[in-house]
Amino acid sequence: MSISPARIAAYEILRRVEGDDSYAAELLHSASLSDLAHKDHGLATDLVMGVLRWKSALDSAIGEASSQRLDKLDDEVLTALRLGAYQLGWLDRIPARAAIHESVELVKRARKRSAVPFTNAILRRLSESLPRSRSHFDSIATANTPGTLAIASAHPEWLVQRWSAQFGLDVTRQICRHNQSIPVTSIRLRSTSTQEELQRAGIDLAPGALLTTARRVLSGDVTKTRPCEERKIAIQDEASQLVATLVGQGKRILDCCAAPGGKTWAIADRNPNASIVAVELHAHRAALLRKRVTSNNVQVVTSDIREFPLSDAFDCVLVDAPCSGTGTLGRNPEIKWRLQPPDLTDLRSRQLSILSAAMMQVAPQGKLIYATCSLERDEDESVIEEALQHSTSFQLHNARDELKQLQTQGFLSTNDLESLVHGPYLRTIPGIHPCDGFFVAILQRE
Repeated sequence: MSISPARIAAYEILRRVEGDDSYAAELLHSASLSDLAHKDHGLATDLVMGVLRWKSALDSAIGEASSQRLDKLDDEVLTALRLGAYQLGWLDRIPARAAIHESVELVKRARKRSAVPFTNAILRRLSESLPRSRSHFDSIATANTPGTLAIASAHPEWLVQRWSAQFGLDVTRQICRHNQSIPVTSIRLRSTSTQEELQRAGIDLAPGALLTTARRVLSGDVTKTRPCEERKIAIQDEASQLVATLVGQGKRILDCCAAPGGKTWAIADRNPNASIVAVELHAHRAALLRKRVTSNNVQVVTSDIREFPLSDAFDCVLVDAPCSGTGTLGRNPEIKWRLQPPDLTDLRSRQLSILSAAMMQVAPQGKLIYATCSLERDEDESVIEEALQHSTSFQLHNARDELKQLQTQGFLSTNDLESLVHGPYLRTIPGIHPCDGFFVAILQRE
């Protein structure tokens, strides 16, 4: 039996994620996988994301079945064991024989033949001992402390402890469950007429949970449709779409940390006559931004916003700050294994300096939107509070008022504004809302 293309692709991606700090979502959508059949690409995605979501649970099971410590195993062998264990314990449709055999073949392919008997023995033990599929989510539902929830949901305990202190255990349980589930694919319609074209192409859509311009994809591969190829739609999480909508309309708009460009594109669509400057620090990301956002009124500048020269002020400024990304763990599960508590301190310092520089660019009576895809108070409320302590020319605008205005204008599809508002801020919470976790603060210059 040969190794399936899906398992080879999944194995190589996992090795890059572990060895090169690459991001799985980017690799899964890279050109190198363009030749995979649709079915194989789907299985590769399931394997990669599943292993990354459940890594600590997989390692615990492998450790119990092994006489060797995991840190003594070759990385190539451990990756193959994780792939095999995930298929055995989480994917009911995969025959145990195939999961074991192809994982062993991956070890051979990695030229680790001496580890073949060991790999085969461990996976055979796991095929008899691992619980199947839904029981893993049952364990999340019954976990009654942060510690047991962290184990049951395969999250670092320090993160679960933080969320429990901030949101309570019940909400944290919903966050963790959401992070372990396949996230909804949402799109932004650039024209309402596009929906019929997508439906004729076999795409089953549901209305957006937050926005009237959004749709949730229930079934079908939207990336293979003509509207996607012709850029009539944008694949974008609804919370991200909401951030761009909150920027509103203006004559001069600044997007301070613009790549990869989803929000920039949405802002440009809503403001076709505005002058929009999109600033991106990294040259390769700026190049991708130019490719993605082709609107004539968008100027992409490669620069650090903290060194961006003052010129004519902007009446709308977006600071989509670099952050930990803890609101996106359903899409980027590798983040939870890389992030460490000291990283939040470093990020907060960077965010504060970016926000302070951006505030200098806002015109009198103009507004600034500060957003992160983080659930952490250190990167969110704390940054805003300190920035306002050092500036008397800005006032914090209540997000509830802004949401009511969007509702009046017909942009919101939800009437549940209260769940989106935390004090004067907007916050989406994965599991409470069917989208990524975003924080938004709206500042108004006097």
